[in-house]
Amino acid sequence: MDLALSTTLHTSFEDAVQQTREALSEQGFGVLTEIDMKATLKAKLNEDMEDYLILGACNPSLAHRAVGVNRQIGLLLPCNVVVRRDPSRENTIIVDAMNPALMVQVAEEPALQDVADEATTKLQAAIDFLSDGERES
Repeated sequence: MDLALSTTLHTSFEDAVQQTREALSEQGFGVLTEIDMKATLKAKLNEDMEDYLILGACNPSLAHRAVGVNRQIGLLLPCNVVVRRDPSRENTIIVDAMNPALMVQVAEEPALQDVADEATTKLQAAIDFLSDGERES
């Protein structure tokens, strides 16, 4: 099973982040958390890395349904979406969204399948929106 639903964009990092936020919003996801890995690793470890932003996206309706099935499922929420620069190719940004099917597999909870399927549909639509709307910057 793939860890992520992914697409590659040929644009600036900042534009990719903005497009990703818009695509998630169109599918009912809000961004609750944001972790700038590049800045954090530089500040805490004095290590350099490419642009790498983790967006903690949440669709309240889907989260409510999932927690209703299994209260511990909150450990796997929100859905992480990573926007990261490809260090081997200039002007190439990769957007990875967590594959919601992992939630069902990890929890071994078949009752989560409907929630995971709907989350997959919505996240895939956001990824497809990014792919379809890709433009050179």
